[in-house]
Amino acid sequence: MTKTRFFGAGLLFVLALGVTGCGARSINDLIADPAKYRNRSVTVGGTVEQSASVAGRGAYQIADRGQSLWVVTTSGAPRQGARVKVTGRLQDGYDLGVFANVIKIPGSLKSGLVLLESSHKASN
Repeated sequence: MTKTRFFGAGLLFVLALGVTGCGARSINDLIADPAKYRNRSVTVGGTVEQSASVAGRGAYQIADRGQSLWVVTTSGAPRQGARVKVTGRLQDGYDLGVFANVIKIPGSLKSGLVLLESSHKASN
């Protein structure tokens, strides 16, 4: 019986570590140390500030606690004002110039740090 309890406690500990390691990161975490998250799957939350779709592709800017990040998607972009959780890969040097005629992108951000979305969940 003690082996079963020990195994159960160990399994619970490993699951707890796994859950805490997979939590959402803040936009500030990604911006502060992009090399740490580059080309890795990360989840981040925020409110959609701007969004646009062109030719089946979309881009939207999310913001949280004074920081913002651009997200590129192959599906529709969520509406402005939506609260989203986005999972994707962080990439540096992505060209957002194709969206310049649709949304206002500062020149410094037309080619920069973006999250390439694999999925998102929007809420009000």
